[in-house]
Amino acid sequence: MGKDWKDRLGMVYSTNPDFKFEGNKSEDSKTISPEKQNLKVSIDHKQRKGKTVTLVQNFIGNQEDLSELGKFLKMKCGTGGSTKEGEIILQGDFCEKVIKILRESGYKVR
Repeated sequence: MGKDWKDRLGMVYSTNPDFKFEGNKSEDSKTISPEKQNLKVSIDHKQRKGKTVTLVQNFIGNQEDLSELGKFLKMKCGTGGSTKEGEIILQGDFCEKVIKILRESGYKVR
């Protein structure tokens, strides 16, 4: 049977005899090249219990490539962080350093 039932969680029963379950098999968006990315780097401390974080936003691409870029930036800055919903969150104030790293890697940054 496999894991097919997990794809159907939250599905409501259909009385249509011709109904076929399509699922949520949306294709990951294709990651565009670094020189076409227009990333925004900013500092934020709102709703973070006073802690400062560096945000990298507007990444266009799939979650796997976003995670790779996040891992690279965390390693270069020597800090922790996370990646989710098209943004990278780095713990601490690394705005200038991140901008420099991204530009050296070929990204457009504002």
